[in-house]
Amino acid sequence: MITFLEGKLDTKQLGRIVMNVSGVGYEVLIPLSSYDGLPLEGESCRILIHHHITDADQKLFGFCNEDEREMFLKLLTISGVGPKLAIAALSGLPVRELKNALINGDTKRISTISGIGKKTAERIVMELRDKFDHSEQLDAFAPIEAAGGDNRMRDAALALTALGQKPDDATKMIQGIAKKMTPDMTVEDLIRMALTK
Repeated sequence: MITFLEGKLDTKQLGRIVMNVSGVGYEVLIPLSSYDGLPLEGESCRILIHHHITDADQKLFGFCNEDEREMFLKLLTISGVGPKLAIAALSGLPVRELKNALINGDTKRISTISGIGKKTAERIVMELRDKFDHSEQLDAFAPIEAAGGDNRMRDAALALTALGQKPDDATKMIQGIAKKMTPDMTVEDLIRMALTK
């Protein structure tokens, strides 16, 4: 199995690149999120690969980082979601936004992706929601647009866990107060609010 390719970026197009590795051209299908992270044509490049093999075909799917590849592989575990739809999902939403939508059960956001209807979005959420570890669930608290990373929600949930709450309970407690959070609140304020809710 091919895990990554390293060589010269011969061709760069939306959804597709050709990697020249020691004189051999490999066609690699990519999501839009990876396209943005690629160098110019002719420059050296390293891209992570998922080598997808079926009875009728084999294709290479490429990703600029491990988060993209992991999300792609998670999506492939869902019945009815093939590589084409998984690539569409990664092209429709950045990995972090997609992960947040899955963790928070936001089927409306997921169904905005081209090719994913309401029923498919519900199935994706149902099957993937619990497949994220505790730290990934906590990461979903940080606002997408937060410059420098606002980690107050995550820190409050970690503190609640340290105080004896089960990780899942701490996550739910913080989710319960997320909408009441204001910019001037400290981690301690959030912990107090969660404990007195």
